[in-house]
Amino acid sequence: MAGWNADTTAGPLAATVTLVDGSNFSISGLAGDMYSDRPHGVFHADTRIISRWRLTINDVTLEPLAARTMEPYRALFIGRPGRVAGHADGPLVVERNREVGTGIVEEITVRNHSREPAVCSVELAMDADFADLFEVKDARIVRIWEQTRRPDGDSLTIEGRWRGVLKRVVIQAPGATVTYEGIGYRTVVPPHGGWSTRVTVSPLLEGASIPAAFHRERSSGSPAEIRRQEWLRKIPTPQIDNVSFARTLLRSHEDIGALQIEDPERPDRTVVAAGAPWFMALFGRDSILSSYMALPLDPTLALDTLRNLADRQGTVVDLLTEEQPGRILHEVRLGVGTGLALGGQSAYYGSIDATPLFVALLGEVSRWGLAADEVAALLPHADRALDWIRDYGDRDGDGFVEYQRLNNQGLLNQGWKDSWDGINFADGRLAEPPIALCEVQGYVYSAYLSRAWMAYDAGELALASELRDSAARLKKQFNEQFWLPERGYYAIALDRDKKPVDACASNMGHCLMSGIIDADKAPQVAERLMSPEMFTGWGVRTLASDMGAYNPASYHNGSVWPHDNALIATGLMRYGFVAEAQRIALALLEAADFTDHRLPELFCGFDRSEFPEPVPYPTSCSPQAWAATTPVQLLRMLLRYDPHVSLNGLWVDPVLPESLGRVHLGNCPLGTDRITIDAKGSEATIEGLSAGMTYHRGVRPPLADLVELADKLDHSS
Repeated sequence: MAGWNADTTAGPLAATVTLVDGSNFSISGLAGDMYSDRPHGVFHADTRIISRWRLTINDVTLEPLAARTMEPYRALFIGRPGRVAGHADGPLVVERNREVGTGIVEEITVRNHSREPAVCSVELAMDADFADLFEVKDARIVRIWEQTRRPDGDSLTIEGRWRGVLKRVVIQAPGATVTYEGIGYRTVVPPHGGWSTRVTVSPLLEGASIPAAFHRERSSGSPAEIRRQEWLRKIPTPQIDNVSFARTLLRSHEDIGALQIEDPERPDRTVVAAGAPWFMALFGRDSILSSYMALPLDPTLALDTLRNLADRQGTVVDLLTEEQPGRILHEVRLGVGTGLALGGQSAYYGSIDATPLFVALLGEVSRWGLAADEVAALLPHADRALDWIRDYGDRDGDGFVEYQRLNNQGLLNQGWKDSWDGINFADGRLAEPPIALCEVQGYVYSAYLSRAWMAYDAGELALASELRDSAARLKKQFNEQFWLPERGYYAIALDRDKKPVDACASNMGHCLMSGIIDADKAPQVAERLMSPEMFTGWGVRTLASDMGAYNPASYHNGSVWPHDNALIATGLMRYGFVAEAQRIALALLEAADFTDHRLPELFCGFDRSEFPEPVPYPTSCSPQAWAATTPVQLLRMLLRYDPHVSLNGLWVDPVLPESLGRVHLGNCPLGTDRITIDAKGSEATIEGLSAGMTYHRGVRPPLADLVELADKLDHSS
């Protein structure tokens, strides 16, 4: 996630309701109102098409009673007109049922809990400032659009013009009196009765009508509901004894579906956006890791992510956007305001890890048995990514991939901890670039091995041997230069002087996942990760509490990130630390119980002994892709579920904690098969494997990838 979320100046998202449907989203207060001076609004194509949306009954704003998110894209707000001086509780209750899509549709119902009829003036004031997403996020509106309002019958069109660009939004309200300020109704609500109306908002950008998502009969279902149902039919169907975990997993499935966005140039492809509200866009690192963790649900999501990133792979050197030949982008933004985005253009490439992760994900996709021709079509892009690692990533030829931004507008830190102060020494001093992050070397190691396996599968034994040797050299060099024997853990990075940055950070857990850590050092790493300085009871901190820069309420220096912990737990399990991996998994699942079964982007790193529930981080995104896919990855990790279709093998050896009970997963994708997994404790049964595929009972040996590949290549020779 972009580190500048830590610097969001629009204010905390607490006491707000966020609804998401692909790249469209809305943010409002608990009563359902939206105000332009807050991080509120209806957003489409990175543009705020509604900046003010205020409902009054008899000139009185609503007091919130309840706000319930029914689906990721739909919420119900219940309120009442605020008390007027001298009056007791009034008889009116207002319900607002809102759905977001390409715009919004809102059904407003006024109920009269009185024996007398109630005369009501229902008014909805509205505005559209067409502000860019970043202007809202940074609470800094710099472009003032010349606005025109045109009431026409039961609709109001608001137009904005700025430097020759035209944007429009249409508000339709059948039966309403429409004025320049908004819409209104005069009605009499019968005793113990109700009155309802419906208001629709549709954007018309660049003068061309965009089909409204809500012009349909209710019985046919909205586009958002149709997509949701298609998603749920496509993915595995879980049945889990532990009701809380089952709810968390189902909420995860819902959010992953809601966060999927279409490529405007290729609407047949979908990718997972990074997170709502500020990152509803294609992000290299975020989309890769999210689709990796979602592989057990839908491998084609990872394939589409790779295709979209391949289409935008760097081809030239651009100092402003940090594009380089073979580099995988950091993020893509839409709209006229992209000048406010990183790099000043729609695509920004300042990510050090997206490129090796691209190759590693392609290797994972090939293991899941997707069509060989689809994987082969991406191999040239993987090779270009490896060329980037050699020619640009390893900028000084020392064998490690490091970063230093190419201009003073780009991200200072370009790994996943990309806030300005995210990489520091044990005493709190900031590391100076070029910086070689420990986890990035692990990702490069995975990239080499992934491409080597694909070369082996294709019979390209010489290439496979070359890449295997590159991986082996990197692993040896990494363990020599990043290991801190006097501290018993790995440096988070090497700085510009090749000096180990000696802070104890969670990044080394990703190195366990990639397998780059020497087996004899792994026990000390596991011990340090699970120490009281690192493990809060809710998860592993990003930075140990005995470090100079530690701050439990910071973005990257002591907070707890669910996705970070899922990858750490996966790494611990890979090296055989079962109890430790289980402990992290259960801690995260228990944390989800306090957030309505939806894990947030991050929460503060206060110890569980101090606070009996996770302390929210004020500007945390929710739903967020990494967090949404975390429960899926945790379950895969606990099942020790590892397919390798080209080897005709499926490895499943569960270590499910007793508290989870029985886990039944039907409709699981694997190559051309749909299999069923039934597991409890350490027992599992698999049904639906095609002829030729073998179910292997027993976990694969630690670090099997490099050893097994070497054995196969030696045998082939």
